[in-house]
Amino acid sequence: MIQVNDRIPAGTLTALGDVGLQQFNPAEMFAQGRHILFAVPGAFTPTCSEKHLPGFVEHAAALQQAGVQTITCVAVNDAFVMRAWGKALNVNDKVQLLADGDGSYHQQLGLTKATGSFGGLRAERYAMVIEDGVVTHLFVEDEKTFGVSSAEHVLAALTGE
Repeated sequence: MIQVNDRIPAGTLTALGDVGLQQFNPAEMFAQGRHILFAVPGAFTPTCSEKHLPGFVEHAAALQQAGVQTITCVAVNDAFVMRAWGKALNVNDKVQLLADGDGSYHQQLGLTKATGSFGGLRAERYAMVIEDGVVTHLFVEDEKTFGVSSAEHVLAALTGE
């Protein structure tokens, strides 16, 4: 599993933009500056839709004041689902939503879990802070918990509060 002080690896994540499907390489996206990458087990699922993503949307300005340049949410869903989820929750441009459609990027990170209820391989629920391409904070939830990967917890870690 990826650890603090590891470089964020290259890979391919996708988004559905105005010009169709776009590909993003996390190693390039997060190469300079301070960024947050967090993952949810699935778009449109209860905790993800009611707490996890909305928390990062709500605290986006405070996180930016703490030096965060971008906030990115990723899930093992397709780019069409991620776009619809963002529209449904009025995410706008506060959080970028990316898809890891086959879970291969999360397998590379060592942050996957098998779930029968979600139809197979999913990302662990986590949040990480990446500075100049290196993971400086990593918060991985225990099974069926939500707290350490929340926007509030990440913000507190960054501000020392």
